[in-house]
Amino acid sequence: MVDSYDERYYAFGTTAERWDRAHQFFEAKEYVTAVRILTGIVDEVPEQVAPRLLLARAYYHSAQLKKAETELRAVLERDPVERYATLMLGRTLERQGRSEDAARYLRLAAAFDGDVTAQL
Repeated sequence: MVDSYDERYYAFGTTAERWDRAHQFFEAKEYVTAVRILTGIVDEVPEQVAPRLLLARAYYHSAQLKKAETELRAVLERDPVERYATLMLGRTLERQGRSEDAARYLRLAAAFDGDVTAQL
């Protein structure tokens, strides 16, 4: 019974209302709750970058790094020059101990910012 109530709560309201609620939970550092709301939104509007990026951030902050990586790669498929997603993917890979993989994305993010010294 609790599970069905929980699921109804996370899916309650319009997409815009759930988006606002997800932001509130994210800002309150309730990342797992934000994830539960955002996964439904991403399923509804998979082409939208913003919900997917916030979902990746919530995964990152709740130490679900593989899921964060998956979402960040999906963001970059849709928007290859999304600077924050590029930086975050680098940080996510770094946090997983994959420094060599991370370096490429960190250099790209620095280049997007115009930091030529980071490219050397």
